[in-house]
Amino acid sequence: MEQNNSTQQNISEKKEQRSLFVGMGVVLVALVAVSIIGFLFLNKPAEIIEGQADATSVKISGKLPGRVVELYVSEGDNVRKGDTLVHIHSALADAKMMQAVGMKEVATSQNKKIDAGTRIQIIQTARELVNQAKAALDIAKKTYDRMEALYQKGVVSAQKRDEAQAAYNAAKAAEQAARSQLALAEAGAQQEDKTSAEAMVSVAQGGIDEVEALLEDQYLVAPCDGQIDQVYPNEGELVMLGSPIMSLLKISDKWVTFNIREDKLKDLKMGEEITIEIPALDKETKAKVYYISDLGSYATWRATKTTGQWDSRTFKVKARPLDSIPELRPGMTVLLK
Repeated sequence: MEQNNSTQQNISEKKEQRSLFVGMGVVLVALVAVSIIGFLFLNKPAEIIEGQADATSVKISGKLPGRVVELYVSEGDNVRKGDTLVHIHSALADAKMMQAVGMKEVATSQNKKIDAGTRIQIIQTARELVNQAKAALDIAKKTYDRMEALYQKGVVSAQKRDEAQAAYNAAKAAEQAARSQLALAEAGAQQEDKTSAEAMVSVAQGGIDEVEALLEDQYLVAPCDGQIDQVYPNEGELVMLGSPIMSLLKISDKWVTFNIREDKLKDLKMGEEITIEIPALDKETKAKVYYISDLGSYATWRATKTTGQWDSRTFKVKARPLDSIPELRPGMTVLLK
């Protein structure tokens, strides 16, 4: 009797296990079927091409080395073309102006003395001109040497170095002219003295014009309308020749940039209008493609297989929004629809 009960219990347990296995099998088959249906019929999510907004940034710098006396703007200020941005004072430039004015006065006085035929006064004045021209040459050479060193380090541009070299060459010419004038005066060549004296007046005036050109950059003004992006020095700090004082963001000149693999360029052509989305502004707008250029081999997508695949270059695409969007800021994320 007990053996029959045990047999029936074993049969019952086997049936329960079989039912459980069958149920699990049905669930597994249903999951596989749902996965296959989803893979075959569900759409793949659209690929997102992400870029960013940008705008023209203008570096504000001058050719006058000196100390920042006053900043008239702060970061974030909107300015108009011609607005005064900063005042820079240079004691060295003021001293050079005094020297240039003095050289012109000496040259003019010498010219008058030659006209009067006073030999001793001519020689004495010529010697003074030589001394002053030599002092000016020393200053110009030191300035050029400093600019050459900064140029070699990549701190200043070639243009700034060339301006310093031009000033140095002008100072050498002035010093040579002064020595020639002294030689003529000592030799007693009255006609040559007259010509040289007139030339020295012109050279001295050129020195004044040179310093005045430098002093024009005592007050730097905005070259265009825009917004002050960054201010580099503080008031009271020294700035070098050509060093940037601040950067001006030209808000009116905005564009968006995308880095796109070449196999996705077929729908993007020069002059074509595209739809872009600005998530931060929750806004869609149109933009016009105006620039397409490859980024070089460093941005190439390399094939992972030797056959059946090919390398794809990456291209930079720029487009300008057709609508004016004052809220669009450089650095904002932009999506290509």
